[in-house]
Amino acid sequence: MRHQVSGRKFSRDTSHRQAMISNMLVSLLRHERIETTTPKAKEIKSYADKMITLGKRGDLHARRQALSALKDKDVVAKLFDDLAQRNRDRAGGYTRIIHTRNRYGDWAPMSFIELVERVAPAAAEKSAE
Repeated sequence: MRHQVSGRKFSRDTSHRQAMISNMLVSLLRHERIETTTPKAKEIKSYADKMITLGKRGDLHARRQALSALKDKDVVAKLFDDLAQRNRDRAGGYTRIIHTRNRYGDWAPMSFIELVERVAPAAAEKSAE
């Protein structure tokens, strides 16, 4: 029995699962919206919220913790400079999951996971002009 054991295994060993979660976090923070299966989206939601909380803390130790988890200096810089500032007044709940469809082939439930305070692509292009 798995009493009080948190997290999903996804039929992967530990190193594969940790690498998958880290890569999905980097993609989510870089693009601010990704499509994945619903169980994976539910799993990385808490990790993403913790990373944004580290970004809001903003000290050197938090930056090193984020770099240890994400392993991408550009994404960590974006997290601490841009995403933390956008979410500074929000007390939590930095991500949302939007259920979309079932994937053809294996009928897996698919979802978008996105940042709540994200800049829409059309708005980003207009502000850049």
